[in-house]
Amino acid sequence: MNSFPWLTIFVIFPISAGSLIFLFPHRGNKFIRWYNISICILELLLMTYAFFYSFQLDDPLIQLTQDSKWIDFFDFYWRLGIDGLSLGPILLTGFITTLATLAARPITRDSRLFHFLMLAMYSVQMGLFSSQDLLLFFIMWELELIPVYLLLSMWGGKKRFYSATKFILYTAGSSVFLLMGVLSISFYGSNKPTFNFETSANQSYPVALEILFYIGFFIAFAVKLPIIPLHTWLPDTHGEAHYSTCMLLAGILLKMGAYGLVRINMELLPRAHSIFSPWLIIIGAIQIIYAASTSPGQRNLKKRIAYSSVSHMGFIIIGICSINDMGLNGAILQIISHGFIGAALFFLAGTSYDRIRLVYLDQMGGVATPMPKIFTMFSILSLASLALPGMSGFFAELVIFFGIITGQKYLLMPKILITFVMAVGMILTPIYLLSMLRQMFYGYKLFNTPNSSFFDSGPRELFVLISILMPVISIGIYPDFVFSLSVDKVEAILSNFFIGSF
Repeated sequence: MNSFPWLTIFVIFPISAGSLIFLFPHRGNKFIRWYNISICILELLLMTYAFFYSFQLDDPLIQLTQDSKWIDFFDFYWRLGIDGLSLGPILLTGFITTLATLAARPITRDSRLFHFLMLAMYSVQMGLFSSQDLLLFFIMWELELIPVYLLLSMWGGKKRFYSATKFILYTAGSSVFLLMGVLSISFYGSNKPTFNFETSANQSYPVALEILFYIGFFIAFAVKLPIIPLHTWLPDTHGEAHYSTCMLLAGILLKMGAYGLVRINMELLPRAHSIFSPWLIIIGAIQIIYAASTSPGQRNLKKRIAYSSVSHMGFIIIGICSINDMGLNGAILQIISHGFIGAALFFLAGTSYDRIRLVYLDQMGGVATPMPKIFTMFSILSLASLALPGMSGFFAELVIFFGIITGQKYLLMPKILITFVMAVGMILTPIYLLSMLRQMFYGYKLFNTPNSSFFDSGPRELFVLISILMPVISIGIYPDFVFSLSVDKVEAILSNFFIGSF
């Protein structure tokens, strides 16, 4: 069973099935939609089946591996494999993409191209999370930019070209550093390049060189995550993109940066990571406060939610840099949890825009009366975002707190300071989220729109929201499910790499 090329199928199936869309008649929007959704559901079911039967949770090694030579000229392999670290993001990708495809139903202009780009993104994200080869990782990282750029510049808002250009400049510019890092690591100590993750993980470098490699990779991941001050593309991109694209951006794209930090910076460059992590923890703490205090000043609803994403990413940075198993497990749980909650909030922002055609919060008010269902779901998911106990965000942030406090690496005083700053960030989060709900839903306002177009959330929207809410609540009640995926892998990362660094 293990020799069956599951991962290759998961990577190639969406884009190859998506390219058949162009053979369909131009006018068949409904058929294209259903075709696309069925591809996503089929892929998700296949993934669940393969991982359920072929993946051993208690084995921290790479599983379901495929290793075949691709380009003979310079030893380039098609090398795929997953472990506990990549399993969570892969399942999250399948889940969010399926729901984003369902959310993209209002798109009628050039719908064939739109749905093809969604499936192309799906393939590339699957390839990125399962690649075990540095060059393959880089190729997938770059290919990701093309669909996002097109989805932004063709189906965005009024300032879509500005935000799409800003997005491509930031992300493509940072990818240069990623390429430099990949090539430097692969050519180090040998004339023949070796792009294999395992070989690079067992290689040891001089500390000065390791720090240089680390900085190169870090810049690329810091733009994608994003880490302040490299975050300014994110609010613009989210403010202009169609909400189904926003779901993919918030749910999966940002998580690629966090995944890269753990997979490359932590696993391959442990000594540099332990040198940089105290500084990164300080940046993470500043980021939580900065984004949480910038968010209330945003008039645009989507930009406000985008800044809340930036704030939540601060917790992930702190978890990754706490260098102990609790903190890292908490960061992985936060990656999954924010993937669900962020996607749901953007979906809600988009569906309410479809109904009231208002973007700015100061023009809204009193929306709760005509749209009670949307109001209810928005309130529940905002509470989930501010880490209400019983929701997934609560456990993620709690475990990161414990990770910082129980970590052996830092002295008591800095730990108390960082914990205090994080706590202030957690107090600011309800302020901007609840004030957003107040501005949007409470108060009185007469909407002069015809009743026919002004209606509450339909069955499709409710289905998407309940599908996202189910895992958020179930992870909040039983977070062990996510921990069981990553706990052995986290132990392996920390035991292998941080023995000599304390």
